[in-house]
Amino acid sequence: MSVVETERLILRRFTPEDAEENYRIYTDPENMRFMGRRPDSVEFERYHLRRHIADYYDVHDFGLWAVVLKEDGRLVGRCGLIYQPVEGTREVEVSYLIDRHYWGRGLATEAARETVRLGFERYGLRRIVAMINPLNVASVRVAEKVGLRYERDADFRDYGKVAMYVVESSAAAVL
Repeated sequence: MSVVETERLILRRFTPEDAEENYRIYTDPENMRFMGRRPDSVEFERYHLRRHIADYYDVHDFGLWAVVLKEDGRLVGRCGLIYQPVEGTREVEVSYLIDRHYWGRGLATEAARETVRLGFERYGLRRIVAMINPLNVASVRVAEKVGLRYERDADFRDYGKVAMYVVESSAAAVL
Protein backbone atom coordinates (compact mmCIF):
# COMPACT_ATOMS: atom_id res chain seq x y z
CA MET A 1 0.00 0.00 0.00
CA SER A 2 1.60 3.22 -1.10
CA VAL A 3 -0.77 5.87 0.23
CA VAL A 4 -4.22 5.89 1.80
CA GLU A 5 -5.84 9.10 2.91
CA THR A 6 -8.45 9.79 5.56
CA GLU A 7 -10.02 13.14 6.34
CA ARG A 8 -6.93 14.44 8.18
CA LEU A 9 -4.28 11.78 7.69
CA ILE A 10 -2.08 10.04 5.18
CA LEU A 11 -1.16 6.44 5.97
CA ARG A 12 1.93 5.53 3.99
CA ARG A 13 4.71 3.01 4.02
CA PHE A 14 7.63 3.81 6.26
CA THR A 15 10.99 4.46 4.65
CA PRO A 16 14.43 4.34 6.27
CA GLU A 17 14.35 8.16 6.18
CA ASP A 18 11.64 8.04 8.89
CA ALA A 19 14.09 6.59 11.41
CA GLU A 20 14.96 9.86 13.14
CA GLU A 21 11.34 10.87 13.75
CA ASN A 22 10.42 7.33 14.85
CA TYR A 23 13.35 7.34 17.24
CA ARG A 24 12.09 10.58 18.78
CA ILE A 25 8.57 9.16 19.20
CA TYR A 26 9.72 5.73 20.44
CA THR A 27 12.15 7.09 23.02
CA ASP A 28 9.60 9.36 24.69
CA PRO A 29 8.68 7.50 27.91
CA GLU A 30 5.12 8.81 27.91
CA ASN A 31 4.51 7.63 24.34
CA MET A 32 5.86 4.19 25.20
CA ARG A 33 4.30 3.74 28.63
CA PHE A 34 2.30 0.68 27.53
CA MET A 35 4.46 -0.37 24.59
CA GLY A 36 7.50 -2.57 24.33
CA ARG A 37 10.31 -2.00 21.87
CA ARG A 38 12.42 1.11 22.19
CA PRO A 39 15.25 1.59 19.69
CA ASP A 40 18.78 1.95 20.99
CA SER A 41 19.72 4.48 18.33
CA VAL A 42 18.55 6.13 15.13
CA GLU A 43 20.72 3.62 13.24
CA PHE A 44 18.96 0.70 14.95
CA GLU A 45 15.57 2.19 14.06
CA ARG A 46 16.70 2.60 10.44
CA TYR A 47 17.74 -1.07 10.42
CA HIS A 48 14.38 -2.04 11.96
CA LEU A 49 12.50 -0.09 9.26
CA ARG A 50 14.47 -1.82 6.50
CA ARG A 51 13.61 -5.20 8.04
CA HIS A 52 9.94 -4.21 8.31
CA ILE A 53 9.89 -3.23 4.63
CA ALA A 54 11.36 -6.61 3.66
CA ASP A 55 9.34 -8.72 6.13
CA TYR A 56 5.95 -7.04 5.72
CA TYR A 57 5.52 -4.70 2.77
CA ASP A 58 7.40 -6.90 0.33
CA VAL A 59 5.69 -10.12 1.52
CA HIS A 60 2.17 -9.16 2.65
CA ASP A 61 1.68 -5.64 1.19
CA PHE A 62 0.69 -4.49 4.68
CA GLY A 63 2.47 -3.76 7.94
CA LEU A 64 2.85 -0.72 10.15
CA TRP A 65 2.33 2.51 8.26
CA ALA A 66 3.50 6.03 9.00
CA VAL A 67 0.67 8.27 10.20
CA VAL A 68 1.22 11.69 8.63
CA LEU A 69 -0.84 14.85 9.07
CA LYS A 70 -2.23 16.12 5.76
CA GLU A 71 -2.06 19.74 6.90
CA ASP A 72 1.71 19.90 7.34
CA GLY A 73 3.22 16.53 6.41
CA ARG A 74 4.39 15.83 9.96
CA LEU A 75 4.86 12.17 10.93
CA VAL A 76 2.88 11.79 14.18
CA GLY A 77 2.85 8.05 14.75
CA ARG A 78 2.17 4.68 13.27
CA CYS A 79 -0.78 2.40 12.64
CA GLY A 80 -1.13 -0.82 10.73
CA LEU A 81 -1.59 -4.56 10.64
CA ILE A 82 1.02 -6.99 11.94
CA TYR A 83 1.10 -10.72 12.57
CA GLN A 84 1.33 -11.64 16.24
CA PRO A 85 1.65 -15.01 17.97
CA VAL A 86 -1.06 -15.26 20.64
CA GLU A 87 -1.12 -18.44 22.70
CA GLY A 88 -0.17 -20.68 19.79
CA THR A 89 -2.35 -18.91 17.22
CA ARG A 90 -1.22 -16.52 14.51
CA GLU A 91 -3.40 -13.41 14.70
CA VAL A 92 -3.39 -10.15 12.75
CA GLU A 93 -3.27 -7.20 15.11
CA VAL A 94 -4.27 -3.61 14.45
CA SER A 95 -1.52 -1.66 16.17
CA TYR A 96 -1.51 2.09 16.70
CA LEU A 97 0.69 4.66 18.42
CA ILE A 98 0.34 8.43 18.20
CA ASP A 99 2.89 10.90 19.57
CA ARG A 100 1.63 12.34 22.87
CA HIS A 101 1.75 15.87 21.49
CA TYR A 102 -1.20 14.86 19.26
CA TRP A 103 -3.29 12.92 21.79
CA GLY A 104 -6.92 13.82 22.31
CA ARG A 105 -7.60 14.72 18.67
CA GLY A 106 -9.05 11.40 17.50
CA LEU A 107 -6.08 10.64 15.24
CA ALA A 108 -5.54 7.10 16.55
CA THR A 109 -9.24 6.35 16.03
CA GLU A 110 -9.17 7.77 12.50
CA ALA A 111 -6.06 5.79 11.56
CA ALA A 112 -7.23 2.56 13.23
CA ARG A 113 -10.68 2.74 11.62
CA GLU A 114 -9.12 3.03 8.16
CA THR A 115 -6.65 0.24 8.95
CA VAL A 116 -9.42 -2.15 10.05
CA ARG A 117 -11.43 -1.29 6.94
CA LEU A 118 -8.42 -2.02 4.73
CA GLY A 119 -7.77 -5.27 6.58
CA PHE A 120 -11.19 -6.57 5.64
CA GLU A 121 -11.80 -4.92 2.27
CA ARG A 122 -8.35 -4.87 0.67
CA TYR A 123 -6.59 -7.78 2.36
CA GLY A 124 -9.54 -10.13 2.88
CA LEU A 125 -8.88 -10.72 6.56
CA ARG A 126 -11.63 -12.43 8.53
CA ARG A 127 -10.53 -11.39 12.00
CA ILE A 128 -8.44 -8.58 13.49
CA VAL A 129 -7.32 -8.34 17.11
CA ALA A 130 -5.84 -5.69 19.37
CA MET A 131 -3.71 -6.75 22.33
CA ILE A 132 -4.09 -4.05 24.98
CA ASN A 133 -2.80 -3.50 28.49
CA PRO A 134 -6.10 -3.00 30.34
CA LEU A 135 -4.61 0.02 32.13
CA ASN A 136 -4.27 1.75 28.75
CA VAL A 137 -7.78 3.19 28.83
CA ALA A 138 -7.22 5.41 25.78
CA SER A 139 -6.23 2.42 23.65
CA VAL A 140 -9.24 0.45 24.85
CA ARG A 141 -11.47 3.37 23.79
CA VAL A 142 -9.88 3.49 20.34
CA ALA A 143 -10.39 -0.26 19.87
CA GLU A 144 -14.03 -0.04 20.91
CA LYS A 145 -14.70 2.99 18.69
CA VAL A 146 -13.47 1.10 15.62
CA GLY A 147 -15.59 -1.96 16.37
CA LEU A 148 -13.39 -4.28 18.39
CA ARG A 149 -14.91 -5.97 21.44
CA TYR A 150 -13.27 -7.58 24.44
CA GLU A 151 -12.95 -11.32 23.91
CA ARG A 152 -10.68 -12.55 26.71
CA ASP A 153 -7.44 -12.09 28.58
CA ALA A 154 -4.46 -13.69 26.87
CA ASP A 155 -0.75 -14.22 27.49
CA PHE A 156 1.05 -11.99 25.02
CA ARG A 157 4.79 -12.08 24.42
CA ASP A 158 6.74 -10.31 27.18
CA TYR A 159 3.72 -8.31 28.32
CA GLY A 160 2.08 -11.09 30.34
CA LYS A 161 -1.70 -11.04 30.49
CA VAL A 162 -3.36 -8.43 28.30
CA ALA A 163 -6.91 -7.85 27.12
CA MET A 164 -7.62 -9.26 23.68
CA TYR A 165 -10.10 -7.24 21.62
CA VAL A 166 -11.49 -8.71 18.40
CA VAL A 167 -13.55 -7.75 15.37
CA GLU A 168 -14.71 -10.26 12.75
CA SER A 169 -15.24 -9.32 9.11
CA SER A 170 -19.03 -9.67 9.38
CA ALA A 171 -19.09 -7.17 12.26
CA ALA A 172 -16.99 -4.70 10.28
CA ALA A 173 -19.84 -4.10 7.86
CA VAL A 174 -21.41 -1.79 10.45
CA LEU A 175 -18.32 0.43 10.70
